[in-house]
Amino acid sequence: MTRKKKVTATVISQKQIAEQIYDLWLETKLAKNAHPGQFVGVYPHGESMLLPRPISICEADKARNRLRLVYRVAGKGTAEFAACKAGDQLEILGVLGNGFPVDKAKGKRVFLMGGGIGIPPMLELAKAMDDKKQILLGYRNKDLFLEEDLAKYGDVYVATEDGSVGTKGNVMDIIRAYSLHADMIMACGPMPMLRAIKQYAAEKGIEAYISLEERMACGVGACLGCVCRTTEKDAHSHVNNARICTEGPVFEAREVDI
Repeated sequence: MTRKKKVTATVISQKQIAEQIYDLWLETKLAKNAHPGQFVGVYPHGESMLLPRPISICEADKARNRLRLVYRVAGKGTAEFAACKAGDQLEILGVLGNGFPVDKAKGKRVFLMGGGIGIPPMLELAKAMDDKKQILLGYRNKDLFLEEDLAKYGDVYVATEDGSVGTKGNVMDIIRAYSLHADMIMACGPMPMLRAIKQYAAEKGIEAYISLEERMACGVGACLGCVCRTTEKDAHSHVNNARICTEGPVFEAREVDI
């Protein structure tokens, strides 16, 4: 795994693309080491907020040393990021976590499934995959984001909780509505969605790789603040636990007890 580094990144551009959702491009050499499904820790400037905020990598332009982060404002730290303008600088730690196993998807029909703020990491993943993929996206309402970007790399299906766009319901309702089939699933989103995907994959006998969204503190596995239960005992600690920030955030669904 690439050694983690804390570096200073420069804001290239930022814009709001949906309610409380911001689209941030940074210039940083960390882009060269980014893999789909990984994340970075972004540090707020305020001394009262010492810990980095974990944000998934949406896109990595390795040729131009640029990272795209699409995130939701959820507190003081992310509100500070939302105020950044071109030319501002941010301290970031990266690249963090284990991403999606892209090589295992070769030659297979794959569902890429994103819900809410779990949608952004699906873009770099879709770009990295050669084969045709079906991209299933779940939103709360018609305030969509990134669906046009993702449509360049596969067939996009949308579900909204209120039925204002696409299928009424969630990503699982899309599968039923269109009678879709896949050999593998790669997904990121809220825990109820991931539980449903895990159950569906087990019923169909297919592999599913899920990225767990969890509150993280240090981002490097030291604080044990983002531990999840696993079905097998860890070889080192001999307990049924894994740290999402280091062993994850992506796990094969059968590996975790969610």
